[in-house]
Amino acid sequence: MAQVDHAALMEDVNASLGPFRRAQTDVMQGFGQMARAAMADGALGAKHKELIALAIGITQHCSACIAFHVKALIRLQCTRQELEEMLGVCVYMGGGPGLMYAAETLRAWDALQPRAA
Repeated sequence: MAQVDHAALMEDVNASLGPFRRAQTDVMQGFGQMARAAMADGALGAKHKELIALAIGITQHCSACIAFHVKALIRLQCTRQELEEMLGVCVYMGGGPGLMYAAETLRAWDALQPRAA
């Protein structure tokens, strides 16, 4: 599996979607509203919801999903141990492909950590 530059991937996705956001404002506003509603704290907190979203992104083999949800989990102060336990479930449920995307997720986790000043 080729290494993915997750930070560059997020920039590329955001840049590529810019014209679509301007052309399809209602669709993108609706998507944003759905995302905010789905990820809002409720019986499950934001961190647990992001872990679920990341697990789905892994099992769907979506590198951009991995990047965006890892970034959100870092912001939500997810620990590496929490991440790795979720990855264990992905491997259990997804077999070999889950293991390969678990490796990609760990690379994204390391690459997207804030740099020490």
